Amino acid sequence: MSEKIIKRYRRHKRVRSKVIGTAKVPRICVFRSSKHIYAQIIDDEKGRVILSASDSEVKKSNLKKSEIRSTKSETNSKFKIQKVKEKDKKEEKIKTRKVAVAYEVGKLLAEKALKDKIKKVVFDRGGYRYHGRVKAIAEGARDAGLLF
Repeated sequence: MSEKIIKRYRRHKRVRSKVIGTAKVPRICVFRSSKHIYAQIIDDEKGRVILSASDSEVKKSNLKKSEIRSTKSETNSKFKIQKVKEKDKKEEKIKTRKVAVAYEVGKLLAEKALKDKIKKVVFDRGGYRYHGRVKAIAEGARDAGLLF
């Protein structure tokens, strides 16, 4: 394994020592790869996955093209979030495709959880920094009605 992956596992162990999911308050665990993003709701007492959602379940064609803009910087090849002024002169954040899909994964997971009568969860960021796609999953789940 690469040193980068080993460091993430160490961070994840540190997070997991503090974040524990129970039957009443399960844990949302996030995994992100370079292409995809996955989220699971886990009951740690029984050691089982209750629900899961991934970007393959989200219909990417449903995302409005006005909300998503993927642009490349001339100096940097990474995608950036842009601010675009709309007709009513309000500034809104335009999300890149991966961040917008992650937001939809969070909403989908929350909808599934609310159908299973799960309202409150704890968030496990999986050793990743809380920004970008990981933060988008959390915001999507909160906006859909989960409490954490």
